[in-house]
Amino acid sequence: MKAAVFNSLQKIEIKEIEIPVPGEGEVLIKLEGCGVCGSNLPVWQGREWFNYPLTPGTPGHEGWGIISEIGPNVKNLKTGDRVAALSYNAFAEYDKANADAVIKIPDELSHIPFPGEPLGCALNIFNRSDIQPEQTVAIIGIGFLGLLLVQLVKSKGAKVIAITRREFALNLAKKSGADFIIPLNDYRKVIDEVRNITEGKMCERVIEAVGLQQPLDLAGDLISVRGKLIVAGYHQDGMRNINMQNWNWKGIDVINAHERDQKIYMKGISDAIDAVKNNLLKPLNLYTHHFLISEINEAFHLMNRRPDGFIKALIKY
Repeated sequence: MKAAVFNSLQKIEIKEIEIPVPGEGEVLIKLEGCGVCGSNLPVWQGREWFNYPLTPGTPGHEGWGIISEIGPNVKNLKTGDRVAALSYNAFAEYDKANADAVIKIPDELSHIPFPGEPLGCALNIFNRSDIQPEQTVAIIGIGFLGLLLVQLVKSKGAKVIAITRREFALNLAKKSGADFIIPLNDYRKVIDEVRNITEGKMCERVIEAVGLQQPLDLAGDLISVRGKLIVAGYHQDGMRNINMQNWNWKGIDVINAHERDQKIYMKGISDAIDAVKNNLLKPLNLYTHHFLISEINEAFHLMNRRPDGFIKALIKY
């Protein structure tokens, strides 16, 4: 099979390797595709703590496809099932996964790509945010995750303020249901606009979905007294400073919305399946770019630049 190997900084090679064999409690999945996640970008860009070359297929973790082989003692799954999986070498034509990290995709969704892990992340972040009807929710960072959250927050009857640097993304946020859109090009102006929108009360919920220092600072300035600040951004470029005096005075709850419990991951993917089936989550138009595995370097260069029109790339097999 073909597999992508991260050989060094910004260099991915496609290699032919043996198809893995599923072990006890595992299934082998012939992958249809794998999403390219923002958390993959530091691995491609390079950090001093990464050791190259990586294992073939790493760090692909947004795979979906058809079960082609069942390992010993696997129940409730069979060959031919179309599934989303939590596997970690999915930049390849096949990957294996523990059976309890695999969930069936229903026939109603057989016609669409289904990178379950990021969709499940959006549902888990949404669930932990405790959104209530009539609240005002600011979402800072309008990429794939931010746009999914706009849809989900609106489904709860809350007002959404979408904040991002890209005009293209602001327009998509408006189409996705955002009540207000604010360009993130003047820090103080953003605060003033949110203050005007909320008549001085600020936002009961703020979801930071960028992963950089300034958006985290802004989240602290936009949150209301006794509000909940949800950190959904992937902060991987160094330490963070926070205005603890501000956070203390407001008495806010700070929620790190990143999950590591597999059961919670799987619950999120199951919830995402229901949300897509019920038309609460509409991800299809957000998969803006599709690449063959031989074009994976191009996919990462594009994600690094994030030109107008780019939201989410999928590698297709």
